[in-house]
Amino acid sequence: MRSLLTVTLLTLCGWALAAQQVEIINPETGLKSWKKLDRGFSIELVQILPEFVEATYASRDLPRALYASMKGYCIFGTVVRNESDAPLSYRVAEWRYVTRDGKRHRLRTKSEWIAVWRKLGADFSYSILPDDIEFDVGDWAQGFTTPKIAPGTRFDLIYTWRQHGKILTGKLENLECPQGSGLR
Repeated sequence: MRSLLTVTLLTLCGWALAAQQVEIINPETGLKSWKKLDRGFSIELVQILPEFVEATYASRDLPRALYASMKGYCIFGTVVRNESDAPLSYRVAEWRYVTRDGKRHRLRTKSEWIAVWRKLGADFSYSILPDDIEFDVGDWAQGFTTPKIAPGTRFDLIYTWRQHGKILTGKLENLECPQGSGLR
């Protein structure tokens, strides 16, 4: 219902209202998600518990070392969509997360994770958000985003995308690594 209301408001009120961040708490799990639609670029981050990540990798018979390599990282399911009327692109290497002390940090990209995992003997590349991608209208991508932060840590995510030859910037604010998360 809340999603339908959000979509209806976005349709009726245009991009000015669309740039508002929405936080949703799953009533069954208590896990949070944050979504923002800004000038046609839609991004959503969903808290994921480490047990889910471990089960995902274990179900593919991946080495335990692959999962262990993610220790100290908080994992978010991330969905990016082009809801504009023209192609757009993004590069995760340009995104930064900002911790409460004001420091900016790089996210580890999919290519960087793959390099780590290959050294561990795993040829796996499906779970992490693609490094960079160009979207046609209506296209989307999903995967894990991995800030290196402790459980309970709050942070902002500054993301960029390109459209019509311009670099645009957005921000998801006050995101939180779920308590009890962080790979063990």
